[in-house]
Amino acid sequence: MPLACLTDFQAYARERLSKSTWDFIEEGADDNFTRDDNIAAFKRIRLRPRYLKNVAKVDTRTTIQGEEIAAPICIAPTGFHCLLWPDGEMSTARAAQAAGVCYITSMFATCALEDIAATAPRGLKWFQLYAHPDRQLNKQLLQRVESLGFRALVITVDVPKLGNRRQDIRNQLDLKMSLLLKDLHFPKERTSMPYFQMSPIDSSISWNDLSWLQSITRLPIILKGILTKEDAELAVKHNVNGIIVSNHGGRQLDDVPIDALAEVVAAVKGKMEVYLDGGIRTGNDVLKALALGAKCVFLGRPILWGLAYKGEHGVEEVLNIIKNEFHTSMTLTGCLSVAEINRDLIQFSRL
Repeated sequence: MPLACLTDFQAYARERLSKSTWDFIEEGADDNFTRDDNIAAFKRIRLRPRYLKNVAKVDTRTTIQGEEIAAPICIAPTGFHCLLWPDGEMSTARAAQAAGVCYITSMFATCALEDIAATAPRGLKWFQLYAHPDRQLNKQLLQRVESLGFRALVITVDVPKLGNRRQDIRNQLDLKMSLLLKDLHFPKERTSMPYFQMSPIDSSISWNDLSWLQSITRLPIILKGILTKEDAELAVKHNVNGIIVSNHGGRQLDDVPIDALAEVVAAVKGKMEVYLDGGIRTGNDVLKALALGAKCVFLGRPILWGLAYKGEHGVEEVLNIIKNEFHTSMTLTGCLSVAEINRDLIQFSRL
C-alpha cells in the first residue's frame, strides 16, 4: 500500500527501527508536552479560503536569503542519519537537491561534510553549529564549511545543556559509544568522526560572542531557537540575518510554545527573515505558518521517517507529498503565489 501522508512514514519507521533509535528521534523533554503541542497548535488555527479566483497556475516557489527554492518547505538540522539509512546525510542531501529545497546539515552529521557537499553539488546547503569552547576550532570548522560551498551558518542557541529526555535515560543511550559503535555498526577505525562532533557544547556563549562569529565568517548567520520578542529584538540589534523560531521539536525545554512565531515576526519588523520548525505535518500547516509570517518552514522528524523508509527516495517522497499538499492548500484558499499568503487567510479556533 502506498504511503499517502507524513504520518504514514512515521508508522512505518516505528515498526522498522530499534526501540532505542525510535525513542531517540521521537522523544521530547520531560512530559513531552511541547513535542505534542507543536502539532496541536496548528489544529487551533482555521483557514479562511477565498474562491472564484483563477488558480489554474499556482507557483510555490520562494526565496530564502536570496536563494530560490521550489517551495517554502526545507530540511531542519538533525544528527546521526546513518542510524536510519547507510548513506545517512548523503541520501538526505541528494533528496533535498532533487526537490529543490534547502538542507541544513547538522554538526552531528555521521557523514563527512566533504562527502555531503560532493554528493549534492547543486543543492542549497546551510550548516548548523553548536559552538565549541575552543574558538580556534570553531574558526577552522567555519573555514572548512565555507570552502565546501555551504551558504549560511545556523547557530543553535537553545542547547547550553541537553534537555531532560527520559527515554534516553531509561535506554541508557550513550551517543558517544553505544550509538556510534553498536547501532551504527562502525568498526573502531571508522569512529574518527570530526572532533567537533564528539566534543562539549560551549554553554558560556552569549550575545556578546556574535560579533566575533560574524568576524570570522562571510556567511549569513541565522539563529535557531529564538522564542521571544525580547530575543528577536536583540537579534536585530546584533545584525544577524535570520531567525528560526524553534523549540527543538520539544526536545529541550518542556512547556514552551511553538506559537511564538507571531510574536517574533512582529518584533523584527521585517528587518530579517523569520523561519519556523516544529510540528509541521501537512501542507495546511505550511500555509498557516506562512500566514503567520514565516518565510519558510523546516521539517525535522518527518525527514527521518522518510530516510528510514527508503533512504534518499523516502525523503524525496516525504518532500513531494507535503509540497503537493501545500500546492493544494494554496489552490483551495485562492493563493496564486507564496507572496499572496497572509494573515487574512487564518483565524484562531475558539475551541
